[in-house]
Amino acid sequence: MSFLSWTFSRVAKLDRPITRRVQVERGVRIPMADGTLSVANRYFPSNGEGLPVILIRTPYGQSRSKPYAEVFAQRGYQVVVQCCRGTSGSQGEWLPFQTDREDGVATISWIRRQPWFGAKLGMFGQSYMGFVQWAVAADLPEEIGALALQITASAPREMMFAGGPFALRTMAAWTHLVGSQAQGVSNLRYTVQHFLKVPKAYNQTPLSEVDRFALGQHFPFFQQMIESEHDDAPLWRAMDFSDRVAEVKAPAHFLTGWFDIFLRGQLADYARLRDAGRAPQLMIGPWGHTSPGLLKPVFRESLRLFDAHLRELPTTGTEYSVRVFLMGAREWVDLPTWPPDTRPTTLYLQSNKMLTESAPGDGPPDRYRFDPRDPTPDPGGNSDPGFGSHDNRKLEARSDVLTYTTKALSSDVDVMGTVVAELYVNSSLEATDFVARLCDVSPRGKSTNVCDGVLRLGARNTDRRPTGPQKIGVEMWPTAYRFRMGHRIRLQVASGAHPRFARNFGSGEPIGSATVFNVAEQEVFHDQDHQSALILPVGLMR
Repeated sequence: MSFLSWTFSRVAKLDRPITRRVQVERGVRIPMADGTLSVANRYFPSNGEGLPVILIRTPYGQSRSKPYAEVFAQRGYQVVVQCCRGTSGSQGEWLPFQTDREDGVATISWIRRQPWFGAKLGMFGQSYMGFVQWAVAADLPEEIGALALQITASAPREMMFAGGPFALRTMAAWTHLVGSQAQGVSNLRYTVQHFLKVPKAYNQTPLSEVDRFALGQHFPFFQQMIESEHDDAPLWRAMDFSDRVAEVKAPAHFLTGWFDIFLRGQLADYARLRDAGRAPQLMIGPWGHTSPGLLKPVFRESLRLFDAHLRELPTTGTEYSVRVFLMGAREWVDLPTWPPDTRPTTLYLQSNKMLTESAPGDGPPDRYRFDPRDPTPDPGGNSDPGFGSHDNRKLEARSDVLTYTTKALSSDVDVMGTVVAELYVNSSLEATDFVARLCDVSPRGKSTNVCDGVLRLGARNTDRRPTGPQKIGVEMWPTAYRFRMGHRIRLQVASGAHPRFARNFGSGEPIGSATVFNVAEQEVFHDQDHQSALILPVGLMR
């Protein structure tokens, strides 16, 4: 038992292990369909043959998954940790997200033929290790008894290009991580570059040079992403398994956070299973993609899932269908499904920068300039690194950010679901972005971001927008949030959130090669003929 697995067990407050003695069969070679050999380690307790198997497929090497494997093995499971094709000693070329179905199916077939196979098999993993579960989930044999799907989604493009712009900060940081791993960079050097060099890469022009600045050379998948900015690019068809989610029969537990980069995609997968008549469990907490707070629920919920469906043990605490953390109230709430029943509440933008339930009167539009040479920064939100709620007062003081605010609330207001900003806008450019952000303003005036969204207009040169005001809908990330009595609800409107989203240069050129900065003159209308509004799903549970 390693110190790290002992620490994980203590932090997660797990029950005492069945055994502390874990054996490891290292360097197991697993053949893929094309003859390529992948490398795996098998963790198991003494006399562990015949116990249920948990499969972890990872591109991040053995060390990151070792504590999970040891904790599960100490509690009555065999665990196979396999390095994905082309990573950490496995043969072949790693094509991120593109070969995991074929290799996953071959791996499961191999495990089922082993003399130590225990008749039941589950899969576990976060982020990429969750995606590899979706890649094979519809093709699983009956022995697959459970899927622990954490901060992940069946269609990664939704995270990479949510609303249209490229998720620059997240994908640049991830590219630096996996690229450094492929180069054999030491942990110390990686950490130094992560904090000193990668943030400078966000400002590189053109965008196609970001990976070379961070790594010293191009990373093929980064180049593939930015060359595939439109949703009909061939790359996305090779890494999208959303159309098969409804076929999945294995019991599944979804775990995500309100500030996770995969939140929207994971909730879409949950809805697909529900619509197909399945009964997946869902937990959403106040977490981002790399929150330390995820450690406890990852272990506890996964073990409950596996104990119930792989070992058929009685379990407690698994009775909920949906369990969400109501931010603002700082409490957990159980719901029958997601989204819950709500009442749409419309707040209209007014010429005095207020939000009210009354329709606006006549008045001129509000205006601001977006200059990509000084892009509007982001305050965090669903980004990694940098996720979460932060003080927005400095951001709101900028001339390229508009705010609209309610009066102090006379009672608590619970917002649960997807918030939408319906705006009438006009721009001097064909190609531009609009960002909408929901904020909570405390009685002392501190404004903190709750959720947000972005919409890119004119992403193709053939897209011609009408002149004059145009109605758009900016769909924000889902949330569950209580605005306390005495607080105020605020809507921000801007045209950038850099470096969370790659800035829009305003030319409509391919994002990887654009270099010419174009200033956008933006207008937001709020009059009788152009009733811009914030639509809130107000909860009915109280």
